[in-house]
Order: sequence, then structure tokens, then C-alpha cells
Amino acid sequence: MSKSKVYFMNLRTKPGRNLIHKFNSLLIQSGIKKIDFKDKFTAIKIHFGEPGNLAYIRPNYAAQVVNLIKELGGRPFLTDANTLYSGKRANALDHLQTAYQHGFNPLTVGCHIVIADGIKGTSYREIEINKKHCSKAKIGTAIADADIVISMNHFKGHDMTGFGGALKNLGMGCGSRGGKMEMHSASKPWIKKVNCVSCGQCISHCPVNAISFDENKKADIDYDKCIGCGQCVAVCRHDASLVKWDEAADIANEKIAEYAYAVVNNKPNFHINFIMNVSPNCDCWAYNDVPIVPDIGIAASFDPVALDMASVDLVNKTPIAKGCELDEKHIHECDDKFNSLYINTNWKCGIEHAEKIGLGNKNYELVVIK
Repeated sequence: MSKSKVYFMNLRTKPGRNLIHKFNSLLIQSGIKKIDFKDKFTAIKIHFGEPGNLAYIRPNYAAQVVNLIKELGGRPFLTDANTLYSGKRANALDHLQTAYQHGFNPLTVGCHIVIADGIKGTSYREIEINKKHCSKAKIGTAIADADIVISMNHFKGHDMTGFGGALKNLGMGCGSRGGKMEMHSASKPWIKKVNCVSCGQCISHCPVNAISFDENKKADIDYDKCIGCGQCVAVCRHDASLVKWDEAADIANEKIAEYAYAVVNNKPNFHINFIMNVSPNCDCWAYNDVPIVPDIGIAASFDPVALDMASVDLVNKTPIAKGCELDEKHIHECDDKFNSLYINTNWKCGIEHAEKIGLGNKNYELVVIK
């Protein structure tokens, strides 16, 4: 199998060539104009950021993608699907408000914002894929109905998948709430009772009322109700609600790859990873920590698998940032920064499964844009 091309730009600039100019060159040289956008509905999948988190992609970059697609005759819209956990992106009204507050609105980006799975996350299309774990994928209607899919992905760490990039944004990000439930369903949290302070945050934030106090007023999970969304992990500040790491994490990674396959199969698609503000955690958290490495650059490709693989390699080749989580843990020399952050994750299984099902090729050629 021949290598897929991944185009990369660093963040160096000079007078007359700022980052927007350079980003535009990256898009053009990586071949985005090969796509026939004429009169095509084009879903630009992006994460609008959870309130309190400032690591999300700047709207300026989204506006550049929108402008280029419109110049090519396309009909672009920015989109994301609602979250499974409770928060400011769990329904379309709050989700839109969050997007607007973070600078994503028709005036700033030049197109409409559409929440893909509707008001309550119940609007989806079932796309038949017949893969190892999923026979059908529940994809947000607006994304499923789009003619073209472009993903703009903030590349960062993730406590379940190791890292979040193109595959995570396409798979988990495009699934409806029901689809997200399916991807999470094998991965369940657990309560470390000795750490529980009986604050009740996990109880009040559980979307399915699966958590209650036991006889000792410690949080207790009813696994017959638990959907594995991880909201209790996100809100716990005492390391009491933790992810139960077993084969489920690998299964979730593979399901995400299958959902990503459902999103782009038989459609023109193009993907951009922003390897900047590489925070240890996902943008779904209501805060972002010190990036684990200095800002690296932006990469783009028609192949989401190659793009994620190249992004991992670029991060692993970059010295860690002073004061970050890895620095505090005195992990200065490591071959795999994401595995060092989350020692029980196996991000490679997602890449390998994505390649196996025909989503892309992990072997790549890096083409540097000056």
C-alpha cells in the first residue's frame, strides 16, 4: 500500500505572510480544491468547546475554510452533535449559545451553525456499515445528509482514547446521543469509595439516575442503568469516580473508528488537525490544562488515519512543555506521551482498526509547506 500524504505547516510567520495566509496555502497545496464543492452541502465538523475550556480551535481558522468553500461554490455549515453527558452542549439551544459565546456565529465565520442531531439529540440517520462492533451507526442527521464532510480537529490528549484527533472528532463527535451511548456502553466508571466525600455531584449530573448513596453515604453505581458516558468522572474533583480500564477502552476505540467510517464512507472528505494547545484532556472538559508540548503546527490530509498517525509522531518528537502534567510527573524522556499520560490506554488499537476496515492508511509521507 502506498503512503498517504499528510501536509504540514509550522507556525513561523513573517511580514506579509501571517498564519491565515499560511493556513490558506496549506489548504490549497494539500488539494482541497480537488473536491467538487459546487452547490454541495458541506458539513464542517468542529468542536465548539465546553464553557470554561479555552483550548478549542480559533473561529478565524473556521472562517478561512468557510470562505474557501464558498469561493468554490459550496454551501458550508459548521456543525457538532450534542453530548451524552449533561453540560452546556447537551441540547441544541445550549450548544448554539456556547458556540456563539466562543465566537462561532454567522457574522464571524460566514456560515450557519447547525447542531447535527437536533434539539434533544434524537435526530439521526442509521447508516449500515456491518463492521466488527456496529452493524449500523447512528449519525447526526445534518452530517449524514451532507454531501461533503470536512473535519477541523483540535489534537489533544484523552483519558479514554489516549488522544483525540480526526478519528475521535468524526466518530464520537458525529454520533447522535444514542450513537455516543453505543460507543461508550462497554466502558463503565467505578467509585473509589475511600476518596468519596459525599458531595453528590456525580448523582446530580448522571443523565440516567444510575448513581445513588449507599448505606455509608458513598456514591454507588447501578450498572444496569449506567450508560458509561463518563459524566461522573468529569465532575468528580476528588478522584473518587474513575474509569474502569479493561478491554472496554479498546472496544470504544474500535467503535469510534467504525462510526468515523460511517461518516465519510462514499463521500468526499478532508481533514485538518490543529496540533496546538495540546492539552492533556478533551475539549469536553470545562477547563484546559497546560499543553504537554509547545505549539507544533497544523496538518491536513484526505486520509484521517494517516493524519492522526502523523500528529502523534509530531507530538512524540517534540520536547515536553515546562510545567505540564508530564513535567510534574518527572516524565521527560518517553517514546509515547499519550500512553505516558494514560498508561491504561491503547490508542494504537483505534488506528489499527481504522486501517483494517478501510478508513485509511497509517503509513504516511509528510509534506512540509513553507
